[in-house]
Amino acid sequence: MLKNMKYNKLKYISLIFLTLLAIGVSSCRDRSSGKDALSGDIVKNPHSADGIENTNMPFMEFEQDFHDFGKLIQGEKVSYGFKFTNTGKTDLIISKVSSSCGCTVPDYPKTPIRPGETKKIDVKFDTENRRGFQNKTVTIVSNAQPSTKVIRIKAQIVLPEEQ
Repeated sequence: MLKNMKYNKLKYISLIFLTLLAIGVSSCRDRSSGKDALSGDIVKNPHSADGIENTNMPFMEFEQDFHDFGKLIQGEKVSYGFKFTNTGKTDLIISKVSSSCGCTVPDYPKTPIRPGETKKIDVKFDTENRRGFQNKTVTIVSNAQPSTKVIRIKAQIVLPEEQ
């Protein structure tokens, strides 16, 4: 009986080993020739292996990427339009714009920007409940190279009686 138990245990371990081996072998097979494989043509890397840039990418060129509102009275609502031009050779698509604070609200073009076209990103800043020096950022994500751009605003907020 003891001999029978050892045999069953060995049989069970062998079955587990063979199952794991089959899973391992099937997960390592080459799938590059399958229909689900990605072709190298769809991977768009702006830099080649030798460091030469792809000149067909869109590019956001800002007139300025920083604006100082100066001294503002607490409670004021101000805005500034950051002008930029697509200096690349293909359409520029802005996919997301976010700010570092709820007091800063960006508005951006939702349609593709053609090469050579100039647009702007409006940044509205609400000074309510703010005081002192304020630095806020707006992060832009697009299909340009580089894909992320940060623009900044700053202001000094004073109370009405301090002006």
